[in-house]
Amino acid sequence: MEKKIEVIGEAEIGKLINQLSESVSRTLNLENLAILGIRRRGVELALRLQKRLEKPGRKIPLGILDITLYRDDLSSVDVQPLVRGTSIPFDLTGRDILLVDDVLYTGRTIRAALTQLVDFGRPRSVKLLTLIDRDHRELPIQPDFTGRFVEAAAGEFIEVRLREVDGEDKVLLITRPDRAS
Repeated sequence: MEKKIEVIGEAEIGKLINQLSESVSRTLNLENLAILGIRRRGVELALRLQKRLEKPGRKIPLGILDITLYRDDLSSVDVQPLVRGTSIPFDLTGRDILLVDDVLYTGRTIRAALTQLVDFGRPRSVKLLTLIDRDHRELPIQPDFTGRFVEAAAGEFIEVRLREVDGEDKVLLITRPDRAS
């Protein structure tokens, strides 16, 4: 039987997003910033960050990356992957990009996103923001901004649930007996 433990609740997710937006606004040049959310929950996080970073007279462009076809593990992810599409309604060239995802695990999603980015232009810089960072990286990729590190064993999974998609804000640690190490 699958075991789910809530490691972060709704109030803490709100605090983490506020802290992340404050850190981004102190660190990055917001005048040249554009945000790219990685489908699925990275998009919702990117929208929340955009709302907090924008001020009257300062719009921050937001785009959506669907990295499905750029994955190097596509055949092991799904027999018929669902492609929802990428939307980048601005020129990436010369921009400072904030790449947003919910969980950083192996690094393969971020590698795919970086590969896709160069198909759309040459940004001046790319910074990575993740709500959750966990261990067991397979590629040398680290976030520039992270909400919280959550320790998880190799057979455990982190599931971020966001109200826009799931009807609630929380982070779960999931253990599946058939995958436990």
